[in-house]
Amino acid sequence: MKTKSKAIGEAVPRRETTLFDEMDRAFDDLMLGGPQRGWRHGWMHPFREMWPEWARLEHAVEMTPKIDLIDREEELLVRAEVPGVEKQDLEIELVGQVLTLKGERKHEQTEEKGTYYRSEIARGSFMRSLRLPQNVDLENAKAEFKDGVLEIHLPKTEKTERRRIEVA
Repeated sequence: MKTKSKAIGEAVPRRETTLFDEMDRAFDDLMLGGPQRGWRHGWMHPFREMWPEWARLEHAVEMTPKIDLIDREEELLVRAEVPGVEKQDLEIELVGQVLTLKGERKHEQTEEKGTYYRSEIARGSFMRSLRLPQNVDLENAKAEFKDGVLEIHLPKTEKTERRRIEVA
């Protein structure tokens, strides 16, 4: 369906709106929040009112560092995103096969002038424990911290070989 008009968008055929399109738009309105769209205080607002402890749970999830666990030939590498944390505010503990990362994002001075429209930066203490898939050499473990990313190198205690097992 083409037209002779040179107006932008008029030469593009329009697709009929489906029920799925309407549901998708309604869900976007709900998720985006705002006074004109969806819930006035965001889509989680009803849950926060019903369960006040919900806010603590949300805060804990926001504070938990995202982690990659990489199995390399000679070592396990744990990479954790910890933006806003100073090196001296990090603590790493390894007991058996459980690695625990603790830290704190210090509270900065709040802005006294003006009104906050959003306050999304999470501050406070966090802890994340991770079970490692195998034993590691505690004595030779090393950690590096740069640009908000913590890398923990954990040498394997014994070299493991991969083997395919056929199902009988």
